[in-house]
Amino acid sequence: MTTARIAENGVNPIFIERWSPRAYDESSLPENELKSLFEAARWAPSAYNAQPWRFIYARRGTPDWQTFLDLLIPYNRGWARNASALAVAVSARKFVPPGKDEAIDTGSQSYDTGAAVAYLLLQASLAGLAAHVVTGFDKQAARQALAIPEDFHIESAIVIGRRGNADKLPPELQARETPNGRRPLESLVAEGRFDFEDA
Repeated sequence: MTTARIAENGVNPIFIERWSPRAYDESSLPENELKSLFEAARWAPSAYNAQPWRFIYARRGTPDWQTFLDLLIPYNRGWARNASALAVAVSARKFVPPGKDEAIDTGSQSYDTGAAVAYLLLQASLAGLAAHVVTGFDKQAARQALAIPEDFHIESAIVIGRRGNADKLPPELQARETPNGRRPLESLVAEGRFDFEDA
């Protein structure tokens, strides 16, 4: 894929070529292809190597597909229905530190799970797939429908599949079906102290 995005500093092209489309082609996705994305997520770093993330998923054409699709808000359901798989990322609130016997609050579970999701997104891009993280879904319904224990925090849903034609999307989404930009690096990074004009 070619992109108009330009990095201000040298990075591997995968970081600027990956983006989050909404147009998918309604194809099925073999389980081994999907599992490779979760395998990438498995190798993400985490505090104490606690690996707090868990992923629950459904593939198009399987009995659980409609359950997952129904969890999304109507806006997201409208385009995600064409995807190949849907996943929900959750994180453990507690873990047992090395050398200890009792579980304590993790504290960094969302941060660490975000790293795992980022690995998943990059692997999807490397595999010629697309993935789009959404928070627009009913978390309480997800907890009940997917039997998620209370000691796990529900983080996000992830829409996965092969890119499709943007003309399948409503006109307002067609206009947005392009990689977006990023803030200038100096607005995100400061040396020595917190020094950001737009904070």
